[in-house]
Amino acid sequence: MNGKLYVIGLGPGSDKQITPQALDAIAASTHFYGYKPYVSRLKLRADQVAVASDNREELARAKDALDRAATGTTVAIVSGGDPGVFAMAAAVCEAIEEGVDQWRDVDLEIIPGVTAMLAVAARMGAPLGHDFCAVNLSDNLKPWDVIETRLVAAASAGFVIALYNPISKSRQWQLGRAFDAVSAVLPPETPVIFGRAAGRNDEAMGVQLLCDAKAEDADMATCVIIGSAATRIVERGDKPALVYSPRSVRSHS
Repeated sequence: MNGKLYVIGLGPGSDKQITPQALDAIAASTHFYGYKPYVSRLKLRADQVAVASDNREELARAKDALDRAATGTTVAIVSGGDPGVFAMAAAVCEAIEEGVDQWRDVDLEIIPGVTAMLAVAARMGAPLGHDFCAVNLSDNLKPWDVIETRLVAAASAGFVIALYNPISKSRQWQLGRAFDAVSAVLPPETPVIFGRAAGRNDEAMGVQLLCDAKAEDADMATCVIIGSAATRIVERGDKPALVYSPRSVRSHS
């Protein structure tokens, strides 16, 4: 009796940024698992059940959802943004790899969503217009020295860097250390975008120079994008400035 498990990305926060594919999967599901703030975004019918849980319970959440799906139920796990970007899709795959055989028989469908760096980039111009990467600043699942090494390597290689989970109540120092690390290889005038709550009513967007970037201007709802040495700011008078990374790279030969 194989069930169905959807892993759904709800986008960065605006209902307008939830895809039609995600809405179809939500309509087809009966049980919904997810972090409380994400589950609370759903407009469920009377016959649909929400099972909310706290942050840092990703693996337990995935196992509970797989157990329910294995009974023949159509189940959904919801994530903000895209479920494959520092979110629940990896936890589900990990649970299936390490779990019982019945979980491998569940029909799994991962529904993509608009992730924070894409929403923030679209509001500010085209900072991801050339090569870029994403780095999660949380050191819950990897040591800080690995994060710092990756930041320096990416900045040295000319990647624009999108930073997820830049700061929290228990992690006040990481973003400042990240700025210090990339400052060793990037020009001081490199643009740094602070994009908070993209698409929501409390949205706040801004750009600073790396030499002036203030870590305290970010919170857990902020996606920080550090430009490359080639990233530019285009002033437009009374209109918001554009931040973009040129499509071409000059040869060093």
